[in-house]
Amino acid sequence: MKKIKENTICSISTKKGEGAIAVIRISGKKTKSICKKIFSSKKIKKISDFKPNSTYYGKIVTQKKELDEVILTYFQSPKSYTGEDVIEISCHGSEYIQNTIIQLLINNGCSLAKRGEFTLRAFLNGKLDLSQAESVANLISSKNEKSHHLAMKQMRGGYSENIKSLRNRLIKFGALIELELDFSTEDVEFANREELLELLSLMKEKITPLIASFKYGNAIKHGIPITIVGPPNSGKSTLLNKILNEERAIVSDVKGTTRDVIEEIFTLEGFQFRFIDTAGLRKTKDKIEKIGIQKTYEKIKTAAVIIYVFDINDFSEVQLKNDILSFLEKDIEIILIANKIDLKKKEINIKEINEKIIYSAIVNNEGIENILSCILQKAKKWEKTNQDFVITNQRHFEALTNTLKSLNAVKNGIQSNISGELLAIDIKEALNCLGEITGEITNEDILDSIFKDFCIGK
Repeated sequence: MKKIKENTICSISTKKGEGAIAVIRISGKKTKSICKKIFSSKKIKKISDFKPNSTYYGKIVTQKKELDEVILTYFQSPKSYTGEDVIEISCHGSEYIQNTIIQLLINNGCSLAKRGEFTLRAFLNGKLDLSQAESVANLISSKNEKSHHLAMKQMRGGYSENIKSLRNRLIKFGALIELELDFSTEDVEFANREELLELLSLMKEKITPLIASFKYGNAIKHGIPITIVGPPNSGKSTLLNKILNEERAIVSDVKGTTRDVIEEIFTLEGFQFRFIDTAGLRKTKDKIEKIGIQKTYEKIKTAAVIIYVFDINDFSEVQLKNDILSFLEKDIEIILIANKIDLKKKEINIKEINEKIIYSAIVNNEGIENILSCILQKAKKWEKTNQDFVITNQRHFEALTNTLKSLNAVKNGIQSNISGELLAIDIKEALNCLGEITGEITNEDILDSIFKDFCIGK
């Protein structure tokens, strides 16, 4: 575990560049004394004049010259973001002013903050657990309503409180089994195996839906992946252009025009969708087109929704049936679009496929609203099945998956009547995995990996 450093740190917390105002944050034991050296105010004559949770109007002074008029806000330890004394200076947004104030702070004893160091100190000082700290980065990077909602929920505690509670209960059983090892010659049993099995069952019941929720949470965080597939020249690229309302993909009557993957973001009713236009599915001898088709199949594997577009006047029922049935086997949501009905309108009925077909003339905008409505309907259905706690973090997903493996090992061990020593090892492994999520068990490498992705001012 990292030690809390004694130095006082500073950084610009607002976006780099010019603006109306900028905020500079300082945190550490010497925060007040350092700021007093560069801040002049009628209300602050000595360090003890700083009152908790108060703002002060004054001037930043360098070499007896006024640099800027500012507002200084003081948060007293431990009731601050980092748990230390914190001061935020709101100055005008000139880059010269910002950089000069930072240099003045450094000259008077501050160190320049590293990426995520303010939030790291909040974690080390017990203001946030590690899961909540990570959600701060998710909140800053959220680009739509849904990802913002998930980040806020996790920052307020989310599922980490449940994880802590279950872990504490498992710790007690682990301690009792460890105690049994001290009395191994007397053949005593302090840990009730039936009660431990009940706890394992409860933990599995709580953890399994969290693991399953990662697919949804990850999609919301990065954009729900929607892959547009189908035979060549069926209208896939035209559909992408119509949804985005711009000529993003090349459209041509020549089959095989799209040979690479095109990805674009589109937001609808708080959901962020990542539309992926792909090469047409067909047999070909063209080496480059083959590579594009291979990429199509790779994108199909990662899709949450597949939009299958086919020309109603020129399609192979066999290919359509084979493609759709293979998608259904992968448990992927499908939207079927029979395009170009403006050329020849007819109904299609394939018994093996129960999916509703949307009839469209994409080039004339006919059916676009129905397609978007169907996409939104599937997203809301997906959201409804993930109403409780949702994980969005790959690290949490892996830790929970490993926890479940260890819990299953404990359960199998009890049922096989293995020794308490081996049970204790599996319980410790489960406890370590759970502790990695909240930060109760961690190391410097994990912390460095997490906080390196933060912005410097956070």
